[in-house]
Amino acid sequence: MNDTHKLVNDLSEQVSRLVKDELRLARLELAQKGRRAGFGAGLFGAAGMVAFFGAAALVAAVILLLSLVLPGWIAAVIVAVVLFVLAAVLGLVGRAQVKRATPPVPSETIASVKADIDAVKEKVRR
Repeated sequence: MNDTHKLVNDLSEQVSRLVKDELRLARLELAQKGRRAGFGAGLFGAAGMVAFFGAAALVAAVILLLSLVLPGWIAAVIVAVVLFVLAAVLGLVGRAQVKRATPPVPSETIASVKADIDAVKEKVRR
């Protein structure tokens, strides 16, 4: 009877430690995904800002084109095209970062908990 009591106490302590470890792992995993999502959102914001400057350069090009048909507008169009390409690249990289961070579920921790449950069930069957 004493051995059974000790085994139950040991099991209780181990399960408690296991749950705490799994919760710690879940917290770390969610923090990592949160950082990725934040970085991706920041890149989306940067893409929007660059696109804004591209639009401003196009407006300047149209103004220059209409007021003075000078070679200056060609430079403004080239700058606008470069800014739009940069915005597209930033947007695609940002989108990829956000996709990598979703879904915000600690999938590794869930798999680990399931494996732990299966191991305990197997030991109980023996």
